Amino acid sequence: MPYVHDTLERLRKSSPAQFEFYQAAEEVLECLRPLLDRTPRYHGHSIVERIVEPERQIMFRVCWTDDTGRVQVNKGYRVQFNSALGPYKGGLRFHPSVNSGIIKFLGFEQIFKNALTGLPIGGGKGGSDFDPKGKSDGEIMRFCQSFMSELYRHIGPTIDVPAGDIGVGAREIGYLYGQHKRLTTRYEGVLTGKGLSWGGSIGRKEATGYGAVYFAQNMLEARGEAIEGKTCLVSGAGNVAIHTVEKLYHLGALPVTCSDSRGTIHHPEGIDLDTLKRLKEVKRTSLREYIEHHPEAHYIDAVDYPADGHAVWRIKGDVAFPSATQNEVTEADAIALLQNGVHCISEGSNMSSTAEAVDRFLEAGIAYGPGKAANAGGVATSQLEMAQNSTMQQWTLDKVDTKLQAIMADIHHQCASTAAEFDAPTNLVLGANIAGFRKVADAMIDQGVV
Repeated sequence: MPYVHDTLERLRKSSPAQFEFYQAAEEVLECLRPLLDRTPRYHGHSIVERIVEPERQIMFRVCWTDDTGRVQVNKGYRVQFNSALGPYKGGLRFHPSVNSGIIKFLGFEQIFKNALTGLPIGGGKGGSDFDPKGKSDGEIMRFCQSFMSELYRHIGPTIDVPAGDIGVGAREIGYLYGQHKRLTTRYEGVLTGKGLSWGGSIGRKEATGYGAVYFAQNMLEARGEAIEGKTCLVSGAGNVAIHTVEKLYHLGALPVTCSDSRGTIHHPEGIDLDTLKRLKEVKRTSLREYIEHHPEAHYIDAVDYPADGHAVWRIKGDVAFPSATQNEVTEADAIALLQNGVHCISEGSNMSSTAEAVDRFLEAGIAYGPGKAANAGGVATSQLEMAQNSTMQQWTLDKVDTKLQAIMADIHHQCASTAAEFDAPTNLVLGANIAGFRKVADAMIDQGVV
């Protein structure tokens, strides 16, 4: 279809060298072909051309002083992609890999993810190439304060509400929020993921991991299976991975792997959640130390990973939860996963799989939940935090978790019913993209050319 091809070509010219962004845009636009064939009005309003361009892109310098007194300089970003459904909503990522293309891919994905939640939130994303690893609390505080000294001009509880992502946890949110309050003298819900004693929501920290497991549960139940008793492969060792492991135990499944940038743990008897939390949430150290507590487990050093993929995906299992970063599942990984018996994949990270890997999963007809659907529980619970802030309330864990389960079940229903509508009942990628796009596109048409 020339319409899709021409849009992608324009993107490559107007946004050079933003490869992750091209990948995200191409996946969505290719899935939209059957919808665009049926619905000419999206052509007439130039919705596709408009939706792939951010409403606003903000880039700024972040200067801060390290513990030796030396001035350091990083780059900060906030991409406010689409506000048709509500205020911009999306996390902040602090990682050395961050650049304009990464932030734009994340912000673009966020548009459709947020639409699938059914909640009134638009899509945005932000971050910096700052690396929190190895930094003292004082250095992280000074960086966050400098970052917020620029960002605060562009955000607000009904404008743009950032949250956490890779490298931005409770500590960083606290420093960012404190600086925002200092600059504005307002105590408001402008960031989510806050501490429970100062506006945070019970269950928010757990929500992305829990939600990915609930989505897998819905996919399996739709095929007449249960998650109980399944052997599960989890990548990552951050917030999403930890709470994926936790919820799998709650539901009677057995998570046997986790990983960080230095290596992978394979513990056939089940990952020790207490040890994992102590190493990563308290000590903030390498998973290598896991073996000191569990010598019966296996540690695979990252230098020994396969050249074409990740060690986690070369282990036998039933269900996989990529929970580390984008494109962590290669085509070779996908082949290995299928050969090792994995027949359900629920992405806890954004765009976990390369386009070639996704093609393998769809060809095999397994239950595959793309990140924009499977990991939407985090942003959904962020919006629930916003709702609690607006009414000065704090809900119970049971109330938040019940709402999260209902949201994930509804997202699965939207994806599955939309896929069936377009004669592709097992293709939840197509279902997620079309269902999310229609909500946003219809709102854009109603609101005129803005």
